[in-house]
Amino acid sequence: MYKLPNNNKPIFVQVREFIEDQIINDQLKPGEQVPSTNQLVRFFKINHLTVAKGVQTLVEEGILFKKRGIGMFVVEGAKQKIVKKRKKAFFEDFIVHLVDEADKLGITEEEIIDYIRLVKGREKDGL
Repeated sequence: MYKLPNNNKPIFVQVREFIEDQIINDQLKPGEQVPSTNQLVRFFKINHLTVAKGVQTLVEEGILFKKRGIGMFVVEGAKQKIVKKRKKAFFEDFIVHLVDEADKLGITEEEIIDYIRLVKGREKDGL
């Protein structure tokens, strides 16, 4: 059993993001079959309708397609669509807020870049 992160996102969104992550990480490639709703229900130990809603949002976004009686499959170009969507969300959710807050605090663009380099360097050093 996989435990979904305990955060403020609805569970169906977490299911959707779990599948998206597998596509981004090349664990699911274009044309490959996605685990069935029943498999995901057993894996996550959550309600069938919740899993179905998460999967259906990916169908509506053009990330997955359904072959009647067979299952769900990854669309060609799905990874690029997800990356584009997530970059847009990253910009709107984080960068805009970061710049607004930096402006309030009088933090310069150069200081922001230095902070980012500091954090990225810390990751490389294993700190």
